Amino acid sequence: QVQLEESGGGLVQAGSSLRLSCAASGRFSIYAMGWFRQAPGKEREFVAAISRSGDITNYADSVKGRFTISRDNAKITAYLQMNSLKPEDTAVYSCAAAYSTTLGRTVVTPREYGYWGQGTQVTVSS
Repeated sequence: QVQLEESGGGLVQAGSSLRLSCAASGRFSIYAMGWFRQAPGKEREFVAAISRSGDITNYADSVKGRFTISRDNAKITAYLQMNSLKPEDTAVYSCAAAYSTTLGRTVVTPREYGYWGQGTQVTVSS
């Protein structure tokens, strides 16, 4: 099992940056990690994913080139660096963990994630 807790959200102006953290407990290194977001009235949306090894990543087209996912297995923490934020990035951001037997696999489907954090609000003003 793993428990996840996000932090780092807030209210920023368009063009600003934020770094979200996802602090984990348990055997962090056996999980592929992902970030998802959900805006009011919208479906949950995949944002980014990273493999257990940390060297394979995957991004939604809407954030590619602006967001960077990373992980530090020694600190059992995943991160989402968000640059050039836009008002349409406003959402609750949640991290998730998916057990994986493969070091280099990323997971983009929400139903494959067995563990979720509570989420952190990101609001981008225009």
